[in-house]
Amino acid sequence: MNRRLLQTLVTAAFAAAVPLTALAQDAKVADELAKYREALADGNPADLLEVRGEALWAEKRGPKNASLEQCDLGLGPGKLEGAYAALPKYFKDTGKVMDVESRLVHCMVTLQGFKAEDVTKNWYSKPGTESDIEALVTFIGARSNGMKIAVPATHPEEAKMAKMGEYIFYRRSGPQDFSCAICHGQEGKRIRLQELGNLTTKEGAGTAMKTWPSYRVSQGAVWTMQRRLIDCMRQARWPEPNYLADSIVALETFLQKNATGTVMETPGIKR
Repeated sequence: MNRRLLQTLVTAAFAAAVPLTALAQDAKVADELAKYREALADGNPADLLEVRGEALWAEKRGPKNASLEQCDLGLGPGKLEGAYAALPKYFKDTGKVMDVESRLVHCMVTLQGFKAEDVTKNWYSKPGTESDIEALVTFIGARSNGMKIAVPATHPEEAKMAKMGEYIFYRRSGPQDFSCAICHGQEGKRIRLQELGNLTTKEGAGTAMKTWPSYRVSQGAVWTMQRRLIDCMRQARWPEPNYLADSIVALETFLQKNATGTVMETPGIKR
């Protein structure tokens, strides 16, 4: 056989084999990750935090010695079933679009008499310091378990926030000229063996949003959506926004709008 022809055939065979090998490796990785997630799901530490959040919700606290049982999260005072799944939304009493965390802080200030700076001082847990907000959000989120995300953003202010969130999602910024869309705007992306969902689709956004708040095994703590998005911005080397910033609520509105119709499964558990 002609030596050049033989070399061509060998090269072609190798080139054909590489994608097959890569596909096999991808399938193996995906299978192992699925087994890992299944093992983690057997006993979620977030369940304990949910119980603590339930107690905090009913406990009379603060300068006004009041509970949060009359807190209106969008469905009426004290109504929690499905409230998380319908946030962020516009609240007439504040004239703002609010997510669960900004609304919860509002209730802690207005109903219980706390100062905003005091209740947000420990908005996320640290070694040796528990977060009341994380516990309350876990409890509230769980009351939407099994219900569909419903954030159509039809109110003009909600539509404006969704549009702002979309702009932030695609905007390249920071020293690395990075955007959310670089990781989460296409199918088939992965980083450190972790699949990166396409958050511009219902399926991708739904998979991402339905399980938050989630217990993160690597951190040994429950993370809320505010913390997750702020940390994403940190990893992208963007200037970190303040807790409860409008930019974070806008991103949540955009993502929840994309995820609308997806059934909630929270609290979740992540690596």
